Amino acid sequence: MEKIEHRAVIKFLTKQGKNAQTILNEMETVYGEQCPSKSMIYKWHGLFKHGRESIEDDPRSGRPVEATTSDIVEKVEKIVLEDTRLKKKQLSALVGVSDTTILRILHDHLGMTKVSARWVPRMLTPLQKQQRVEASKHFLELCSDDPGSILERIVTGDETWVHHFEPESKQESMQWHKKGTPPPKKFKVSESAGKLMATVFWDCEGIILIDYKEKGRTITGEYYATILEKLKDAIKEKRRGKLTKGVLLLQDNAPVHKGKVAMAALHTHGFESLVHPPYSPDLAPSDFYLFPNLKKDLRGRKFSDDNEVKEAILAHFEGKDKKYFYDGLEKLIHRSNKCIQLKGDYI
Repeated sequence: MEKIEHRAVIKFLTKQGKNAQTILNEMETVYGEQCPSKSMIYKWHGLFKHGRESIEDDPRSGRPVEATTSDIVEKVEKIVLEDTRLKKKQLSALVGVSDTTILRILHDHLGMTKVSARWVPRMLTPLQKQQRVEASKHFLELCSDDPGSILERIVTGDETWVHHFEPESKQESMQWHKKGTPPPKKFKVSESAGKLMATVFWDCEGIILIDYKEKGRTITGEYYATILEKLKDAIKEKRRGKLTKGVLLLQDNAPVHKGKVAMAALHTHGFESLVHPPYSPDLAPSDFYLFPNLKKDLRGRKFSDDNEVKEAILAHFEGKDKKYFYDGLEKLIHRSNKCIQLKGDYI
């Protein structure tokens, strides 16, 4: 009866709202060497927390009930929706069916799979989602008659930090090895303190301007206005006729991009600003396409100074043809459609 007594204590303390670790500490103080194991306390605490009342062992005669009746399916669905992090063994104990049956109900009857949460820039409000949908619709309407001519007019850009060294991700460092041989080791490393900020503007043909911020200089509206002036000069030099057709400038809503000084400079240089919703890196070609590919190429490589980083950035972009850049802008059409389908949620 000792284990029944232990379960009764665990149940009582669980109903008092105590967590499993607190219960373990208190029972170790009272029972000493006779205290049940940590795994046993955690198991029964979880069961009692999710509604179990009995402290007796489940009947073990014969196999567990395997029938997937509508009542069992409904019960599993209700429990899972109340706590989506329950494990199959916990569900099995709560419902009284085998692990296999639980998996069959989850996959075949309820169409559920267990996934990790996806990181997003922020929790969007209904208004922000609406703004994303409206901006996507506006862009698609603009492209409706002749998408190619609109994409040819777009110039987009943003700032990004580039480190002297950024370690490879775990997935990028995977390699083949023979069974029975020791797996490769990888020492934990962090990105370097040395870095520089690059402002990159590009269009469907390639890179138009790369500007590197001086050390110690703050990005202000005045600073960004000088960047826009450099951009106009670069377009005049590298893209003859583009200014005449009209430049559609796609940039995010950073304060320096949308301040009075920057907006005045934008209009002075004859650029037309495309609508871009706030908190939407998934709708900014530099953020979802250009910069991730650049950093993936540079990751794992060590640079001794800023000049080596600049050379590597330039070499990366020079190795891309026009189709690469056109594809990056064209993806915005697909992403705008997807944003509308998701009712403004992140893609």
